[in-house]
Amino acid sequence: MAGLIKREDIDEVRQRTDIKEVVDGYVTLKNAGLGSFKGLCPFHDERSPSFTVRPQVGRYHCFGCGEDGDVISFVQKLDHTTFHEAVEKLAARIGYELRYEDGGTGPNREEVGKRQRLLDAHKVADEFFRAQLLTAGAAEGRKFLQLRGFDRGAAEHFGVGYAPQGWDALLKHLRGRGFIEPELKLTGMFSEGNRGIYDRFRGRLIWPIRDIAGDTIGFGARKLYEDDQGPKYLNTPETTLYKKSQVLYGIDLAKRSIAKDRQLVVVEGYTDVMACHLAGIPTAVATCGTSFGADHIKIARRLLSDDGTGGEVIFTFDGDAAGQKAALRAFEEDQRFVAQTYVAVEPTGADPCDLRQTRGDAAVRELIASRRPLFEFAIRAALKRHNLDTVEGRVAALRESAPVVAQIRDAGIRPAYARELAGWLGMSIEDVGSAVAAAAKRGAHGPGQSAAGPAGRGGAGTPGPGVAALPPSGVLPSFNRPDPRDPVASMERQALEVALQEPAMLGGGIWERFAAVRFATPAYQAIHDAIRATGLGFAGDPVVWVEKLRQEVPEPLQPLVSELAVVPLPANTAEAVQKYCRDILARLFELQITRVKADKMGQLQRLDAAAHPEEFQKLNRELMMLEMERRSLRSES
Repeated sequence: MAGLIKREDIDEVRQRTDIKEVVDGYVTLKNAGLGSFKGLCPFHDERSPSFTVRPQVGRYHCFGCGEDGDVISFVQKLDHTTFHEAVEKLAARIGYELRYEDGGTGPNREEVGKRQRLLDAHKVADEFFRAQLLTAGAAEGRKFLQLRGFDRGAAEHFGVGYAPQGWDALLKHLRGRGFIEPELKLTGMFSEGNRGIYDRFRGRLIWPIRDIAGDTIGFGARKLYEDDQGPKYLNTPETTLYKKSQVLYGIDLAKRSIAKDRQLVVVEGYTDVMACHLAGIPTAVATCGTSFGADHIKIARRLLSDDGTGGEVIFTFDGDAAGQKAALRAFEEDQRFVAQTYVAVEPTGADPCDLRQTRGDAAVRELIASRRPLFEFAIRAALKRHNLDTVEGRVAALRESAPVVAQIRDAGIRPAYARELAGWLGMSIEDVGSAVAAAAKRGAHGPGQSAAGPAGRGGAGTPGPGVAALPPSGVLPSFNRPDPRDPVASMERQALEVALQEPAMLGGGIWERFAAVRFATPAYQAIHDAIRATGLGFAGDPVVWVEKLRQEVPEPLQPLVSELAVVPLPANTAEAVQKYCRDILARLFELQITRVKADKMGQLQRLDAAAHPEEFQKLNRELMMLEMERRSLRSES
């Protein structure tokens, strides 16, 4: 397992990665002045662009919702990865080999190269399959989609393709693109016989299975022809890229809606995911030939920000015993998650795809809206298997349902369901409570014992591997938002914008002047203190410079530092920027001189000149020097 990534390597990745190139993959950016770009914010809905990226300082900031950060945090938030994963992804992007603390290991350059070749092969195969769906030989595949209500636009949106009949269509295509047999064997797209490798998927409809970042890592294939002796559905086997217990089909398309709506809908098949999305349920995903397990839970927690305060997971499992057990087993690790888990079952047993075909989009939405809490569903399903009109039936029903109630770990929910069960059975609360207590004692069908909060990488509980835990902090100082109408605060803000974005302007004798300034606005003074404490040692690289300043200021001011670092300066050429910076700094220093003069004038007025002639003369000389300095600044600007 990888250890903590060395801090200097994190800084190097942050410094070398062009944040604009990364953001361009998610947001359409337009020039907003010299060195600044704007686009619609990916973190909230807006009509006018307020999301600003400043590549020179390596940061982004939304002036609408306040989201801000660097290239690492951007990848974390948009791809819903941990810090560790985001750094590794960016390092792979720029070909940088990371080093790890405490003897830990990470992917070396050779491993990264092999993984990229596998991803490249899948990308080429994905394009090949999609192109094949438009050929004459794929008529049966197009018919399959049409009969289920999926038009060409839907097929393109979900990347549906077609694997031609025959043994080597994909093999020849990939060989023609420069892939060699040892590489192809590792992809899972080929089987091996006496004469070598051949296409695994033949004469089938193809769905690309993508990871949360949108990279194709495997395929799911549905047979179309009666003479196909293979299984109805055939997936990529386990490979370096594809681990079915860690993959959710449709997660790349659903992730933003899941995070925004705090809802995850789990369906059973590829066509069910398509039907849900087209019906207005864009939070739907499906497992790939396996039950919803612990690794899927980690993905869900990461997207839902599962902290026990909201978010819901809705299963559309069948209403049979196997479906109930699958849903219950999925959350045995953390019952706080189960409290927000629901089951939506169509009375006729129709899945979302069938439902959309027969009754339309509204019926799919109604199915999800009719969800019921998982525990209620499981308890009622147990009761249905018994004749509650007889004493024997009620006792048997209690024996089966009490263990379900007993495994509810939430102390507030368990007694509530015990009371509900008593009402459904027509028994006393005392009798039901005793049965539940006995079942809990036996541990019948009980979940694991950990009562910790959501765990795993990037969850809201214990930090995962590769992420150092933050030390407990004391009471943070509070800072009022500076008033933009205050001319002094406005002047100070402009000066800090210059300092953060053009630190080279502080070189030479300017630094001493700047360091001596006292800011009237507390928030700006705190940032000025951070600049003085950091010094100009990192000013040669604006990306590192801004990050160091963010680390130096109190946490509540970190977004303000990002904001100051990305707001476009009102200049369109390099020469104009230089002049603007000189003028702003001159005005700042003049403001400082004015303050010092006022202070010394006050001292002079309070001073008895006859009693303290030397002090009186000294103050007068200082006032004259300050006035000369002020005039010099005016002439320079």
